[in-house]
Formats: sequence, structure tokens, C-alpha cells
Amino acid sequence: MRLPEAVVKALRLKSGDDIEIVATGSRNFEISRDRSRERALERLRALKKPLPKGFRIEREEANAR
Repeated sequence: MRLPEAVVKALRLKSGDDIEIVATGSRNFEISRDRSRERALERLRALKKPLPKGFRIEREEANAR
């Protein structure tokens, strides 16, 4: 879909960017950057548990598995 130049500039889009288009009425729609990737990463980061104090990964031991 081709977007007007004003929309591309306002959203600072470049070729290959993902966008989200949502119908907001019978003759209206909204265009926004697709933030699904960022939202997924935020959810993953929220699941992250802190490592115990002094925790170290032993490369030799990990590679031996």
C-alpha cells in the first residue's frame, strides 16, 4: 500500500517498516508503527529473573554438555 508522503514523514517510516492499519469508522482509519515486536520483547524482559549474586557461567562446563 502506498502512503502519502506526509504520513511517511510524520511516522518517520522507511521502506520495509511494518505498520498497523485499523479501521476507526466507516470512512476513517488510523496508521501507526507496528509495535508487536517491542511489546513481545517487553513481556519477555518482564519474565526475566535476576541471577544469584556471584553467578558465573563456566564456558568449558557448558560446552562439555
